[in-house]
Amino acid sequence: MLDLTGKTALVTGAGSGMGLGIAHQLSSQGAHVIVNDIVAAKAESGAEQIIARGCMASASVWDVTDADAVKASIGNLEDSFGAIDILVNNAGNAGAVDMVQAAFRDSVPENWRKFVDVNLYGVMHCTHAVLPGMCERGWGRVITISSAAGRTGLNIGVSVYGAAKAGSINLMRHISQEVGRHGVTCNAIALGLMDTVPEEFARHIIPSIPCGRLGTAEDAGYMTGFLASEEAGWITGQLFCVDGGAAPF
Repeated sequence: MLDLTGKTALVTGAGSGMGLGIAHQLSSQGAHVIVNDIVAAKAESGAEQIIARGCMASASVWDVTDADAVKASIGNLEDSFGAIDILVNNAGNAGAVDMVQAAFRDSVPENWRKFVDVNLYGVMHCTHAVLPGMCERGWGRVITISSAAGRTGLNIGVSVYGAAKAGSINLMRHISQEVGRHGVTCNAIALGLMDTVPEEFARHIIPSIPCGRLGTAEDAGYMTGFLASEEAGWITGQLFCVDGGAAPF
């Protein structure tokens, strides 16, 4: 069940947090996981952790917002490993800088681009680079890690981030219709409040979550691992809420 032996998975922004949890899960299912991060030390540490568990991993350092770097790096990875079978578009938030929340009316236009660049263009760059090979081979999985902010309005100062995340969800829906007959599926996961949020913020929100806790990197990994599997081959163009029941529909 859910065996990914012989598959190569690329997880972007996987040096820590949700991405690292996803990388661990895919490797535990037998995939060779390429741990991408913009910070070399984080990518290398993530790969080393996976290898220490007896699984297969490699580090790859580049910025998903740099279209030329993405194209060149993924080309090199395909030359080295033969194929990228699974792409997890996980890199997000505000990219290489800290995410600062602000009401849209108080936001600075110069700060909008960083959210759009990583959460939408980053997904576009990476997906565009892997799709030709997936379609040619007749098998592929593209999984984009989105957010509850991409499917519903929230009064927490993340409007531009949410707009970019919504774009990534609909990008998966559209591409899924183009590549389904080539054996390639494209889905998105909307994560709810995860255990990376500050404690002072979390304690006010947890009572509203039916499951009574924040999400974890393992929770993100389990859903990703299923969507990456052979068993999920008839599921495409969908958005899955992984949020402890917080989504009303």
